[in-house]
Amino acid sequence: MATLLLDDGTIETELSEIVRELEPLGIHLSHYDPGTSLLFPNLLDQDLVTESEKRYILGLHNSVFEFLQQENGYLWCDLQSVHPGSPNLQTQITTYSQYHTHTTAEPIYVLAGEMIYGFVRPDGSHVQLLLQAQDYLHIRAGVEHWCSPSASLHFKAIRYFTNAEGWMPHYTGTQLSDSLNKPR
Repeated sequence: MATLLLDDGTIETELSEIVRELEPLGIHLSHYDPGTSLLFPNLLDQDLVTESEKRYILGLHNSVFEFLQQENGYLWCDLQSVHPGSPNLQTQITTYSQYHTHTTAEPIYVLAGEMIYGFVRPDGSHVQLLLQAQDYLHIRAGVEHWCSPSASLHFKAIRYFTNAEGWMPHYTGTQLSDSLNKPR
C-alpha cells in the first residue's frame, strides 16, 4: 500500500488521506488487488521475464483492467521490469529522476516491488509517494513530477499509453526538495 511523505516530515499511510492530498494536483491513486498475481507469483520474483511471459501477464491484466482502458482511452500497455541488472538502468534513473511533465497522462499499475514519485504542490512544497504492489497511479498531463525505483532497484509495472510521444519527459528545471532528503 502506498505511503506519502510530506515536505514537513509527516508520513501518511491511510489511502483516503493520500488521495485527499494528491487530488488537487491532478493525481489519482487507487489500490486494486485483482488476485492475478496468484496466477504467476514466480514471474513477479524473477528479474528477467521473457516476451511470452510478458504477454501472459499483460493479457491477464488487460481483461481485469478493461474498465481503466475504456474510461481513459488507453490504446495499449507494456510491462516495465526493472532490476539491479537491467540494461541502461542508470540512464533510466537519470532520465526520469528529474522534475518533468508529459503531454499525456501517465498511468501505471505496480505489480511487484516499489517505485517513488515526487510532486510539486501549488504552494511550492514537495511530496514523495512510495508506490507498492497493486497501487495504480494516474497522473494527468502537465503535472510536474519525477520518478525512480526505490533503493531495492526492483519493480514490475504496467504502463498504459494513449500515444508513445506522450511519455517523453519535458524537463522543468525544478530542483528536488532538500527537506525531503534530510534525515529526521
